[in-house]
Amino acid sequence: MEDLIALCETVGQRLKARGLALATAESCTGGGVAQAITDIAGSSAWFDCGFVTYSNASKMRLLGVPGSTLEQHGAVSAETAAAMCEGALRNSKATVSLSTTGIAGPDGGVPGKPVGTVFFGWACGDTVRTERVQFSDNRHAVRMQTVEHALRGLLILLDETA
Repeated sequence: MEDLIALCETVGQRLKARGLALATAESCTGGGVAQAITDIAGSSAWFDCGFVTYSNASKMRLLGVPGSTLEQHGAVSAETAAAMCEGALRNSKATVSLSTTGIAGPDGGVPGKPVGTVFFGWACGDTVRTERVQFSDNRHAVRMQTVEHALRGLLILLDETA
């Protein structure tokens, strides 16, 4: 837990130093990234909002993820993760976003996308990155690993776009 707090503090320091604000678009983490961030006192200086879009309908309604993206690639895909990031930026005052969409388990895995498959998205300016990661362990562990990886990936993106 202390590592997650330190990670969130580092994210906040980097965002604040650059005058950036973050929005999250979460599915499989159910708001876990936003919760970790808002555990940090003063996070309102660099965190704008979080979207928890667990259903496909909410991804379309709240973030503007195209139905065709969901139909062609599925909710658990790089294309959806990217669209979630872009939608979070369009529908907030944030300048940076991250997204998580995956299969935390214990059920829901399909051929090519077993339980533990998570797609991440990160966006800053014109840069949008996605990544697929395969986690293991139980539902709680997959979700916690996802929260941490999302924040670490954000730090990488901030370094790349500095």
